[in-house]
Amino acid sequence: MSPVRLGRAKAPVVSSEELHDRTSALAEALAAGGDELDPAAVAAARRVVDKARERLTIAGDHTVVALAGATGSGKSSLFNALVGEQVATIGARRPTTSKATAAVWGGNDAGPLLDWLQVDARHLVGPVPEEAAEDSVDGLVLLDLPDFDSRVTAHRQEAERILELVDVFVWVTDPQKYADARLHDEFVRALSVHEAVTLAVLNQADRLTPEGAEACAADLARLLAVDGVSHADVLTTSVRTGAGVPALEQRLASAVAGHAASRTRLAADVVTIARRLRGDVADREARPDALPRRDLDAALSRAAGVPIVLDAVARDYRREAAASTGWLFTRWTRRFGADPLRRLRLERGSRRAALPLELSGADVRAVLGRSSIPAPSAAIASAVDVATRGFLRDASADLPLRWSQAVESAAAAGGDLSDALDQAVVATPLRARRPAWWLVANLMQWVLGLAAVAGLVWLGVLYAVGLLALPRPDTPTLGIVPVPTLLLGGGVLLGLVLSALARWWARLGSRRRRRVIGKRLERSISQVTDTHIVAPVAHVLGRHRTTRERLDAAAR
Repeated sequence: MSPVRLGRAKAPVVSSEELHDRTSALAEALAAGGDELDPAAVAAARRVVDKARERLTIAGDHTVVALAGATGSGKSSLFNALVGEQVATIGARRPTTSKATAAVWGGNDAGPLLDWLQVDARHLVGPVPEEAAEDSVDGLVLLDLPDFDSRVTAHRQEAERILELVDVFVWVTDPQKYADARLHDEFVRALSVHEAVTLAVLNQADRLTPEGAEACAADLARLLAVDGVSHADVLTTSVRTGAGVPALEQRLASAVAGHAASRTRLAADVVTIARRLRGDVADREARPDALPRRDLDAALSRAAGVPIVLDAVARDYRREAAASTGWLFTRWTRRFGADPLRRLRLERGSRRAALPLELSGADVRAVLGRSSIPAPSAAIASAVDVATRGFLRDASADLPLRWSQAVESAAAAGGDLSDALDQAVVATPLRARRPAWWLVANLMQWVLGLAAVAGLVWLGVLYAVGLLALPRPDTPTLGIVPVPTLLLGGGVLLGLVLSALARWWARLGSRRRRRVIGKRLERSISQVTDTHIVAPVAHVLGRHRTTRERLDAAAR
């Protein structure tokens, strides 16, 4: 038999494994995105998860059916009629039920379940005879709830509390109050998703003619359909005449058969809250690796002083090239020029020493491993802010407000960006292997320099011999040019020409060195971007994806 329901269509059976999977999916969604979801819905979802887990751990195949209704609807009388004894107390002057009363069919212990429901008033109906096993209600736990429209607040709260925990709702009303707004607006409509475990009963039908009872039942079915319960079906009962009570018993037997009502109810709770939470999650999220970040990297590079560093690298290359390939007799002047990288505290081989007692500000920066790159200007800082906002805007596109704020907060919490950029520049090697042509040019300059010195010394010796009127040795010539003069002039002239060519070649080499070091710095800055901006944003987007996927799994 299928579970009790208002509609006539057969309800799908929810297995314990499926309910466990949905509950776990909902719990995982809350763990991933709880801070960015509606707090009230999150609190309700956690109650649903706790309820489902607690209900699944309670042993015994019991189905909890609650008779809920307004004051005077006759639900306590209907409860007694189903039990067959006067278990529920019926008020003489103003009918009202103050505490829930339970009736248990079958021999299985329902104590732990009723303890979980916090129902103290219990009545054991007993095992069902074997000859009635076909329409057995063995395992039924029937509750007579307090009136949900009671003037006593505690009664209403008790009814609402238990309605959140039971497996099957039986809405009991009467011809006078079947259209009551409280019944439809605050209960039936709110719990319409539980159509598969819901039954409506129009009690006290004996107060109407058969035609009138039929008309009221049809109108009640219409109101239930408006509440969201499709294909609504209504039972008419009368405790005084007994009409409809056997049909209700049959429906309760259908609810107990298969013991699926509890799982159906819990699954419906999970689906309802998952769909509610789904509204706080977008249908998709940006892929962090597909986000455009060129402008962001470029802005951070400027903020880190990369253009300044690259200019210093190019000057340093030309300076070292001149020191290795320049004219031999003017190289010593290079030592008086400032080292471009050293001025920025980016010199090669700088080490952190023990901190002396007295240091100037620049020395402290050197000891602590900080550079002396000028702070970014206001325009550069503004460009970084614009680029960061653009990146975050692309990352949070189409996300709900809370998720967008989480993306911005994650990027802001990435740490001291300026210090990280400076450390990235300091840690990047800014020099490369010395070019082979430096060695060749240096060797040639030494040869030409020595030749010039030899020619100068030779001419000096000849000049001294002439002054002393000593016999002058024959001076070899090359054509008409004396060899000493050729050595001196050729060494100087060719050295100067080679130095000029080396400067021109060094300009080309400095451009190449600039590109190589630029790529290194680009990778270093990119790593800072990844660590301080992209990774925190990716974490939020990953949580959004997990939340979306797990909510879809819970609500399917």
